Amino acid sequence: MEKLDKFFSDRNAVKKLTDDDLLQTENYFDIVEAFARISYKSIYIIDYQKKAFEYVSDNPLFLCGLKPQEVKELGYGFYFRNVKDDDLNLLFKINEVGFEFFEKLPLNERKLYTISYDFHITNEKGKDILINHKLTPVFLTEEGKIWKAMCIVALATENTSGNITISKHSSETIWKFDLVNEVWSTEQKVQLTDRELEILRMHAMGLTINEIAERIFLSVDTVKFHRRKLFEKIDVHNITEALAFAINNKLL
Repeated sequence: MEKLDKFFSDRNAVKKLTDDDLLQTENYFDIVEAFARISYKSIYIIDYQKKAFEYVSDNPLFLCGLKPQEVKELGYGFYFRNVKDDDLNLLFKINEVGFEFFEKLPLNERKLYTISYDFHITNEKGKDILINHKLTPVFLTEEGKIWKAMCIVALATENTSGNITISKHSSETIWKFDLVNEVWSTEQKVQLTDRELEILRMHAMGLTINEIAERIFLSVDTVKFHRRKLFEKIDVHNITEALAFAINNKLL
């Protein structure tokens, strides 16, 4: 229980729910399940009052060979089962600094924030997979505590664990946490040019460089130039990484 409690900060203790709190949840599972059916990403819901998983989608990435019901029953035991100690300690740290950040936000804005970070899970074949994990509040208590949160899991675009960021819906600011110095810093979201977005979209459609050049009336060398500048801007090495970055960061 002591290790489990590291995932549940006293800052966000949900001990009692009011009638108004409970009214929030009418039929919301229908929406979550519909979203899960059309998304390629793994989705699960955390209930912070019960300290458990309330819903787990059937995407295989997050399940690690288990069935959704088995992961749901494991709850946070899933992390202890499938995350190695170094990354487990990282998750404890993220939990600590994330709730500290959240506690300072205005109550009426708390649902607008999402925390993102990368860590390894060990799949059913014993292979470590680096995943990106995003968490955002779904329901808050009247006191502003997170009661339920939605988590979205996809393959990470980075190469190492960490990469802790917080973003606010409709804001160009990103907060990044420095694990070494244990401080938050701010920076602006990457802004892609119309041409860079156009080339990315066409790559997402499966077009080759030659086909893209022909379609937008540019030389192949010019398309390559725009791609190279794009790679430098978002710090990736190839178009596959660029597409993953753009999708995960809602640039497309």
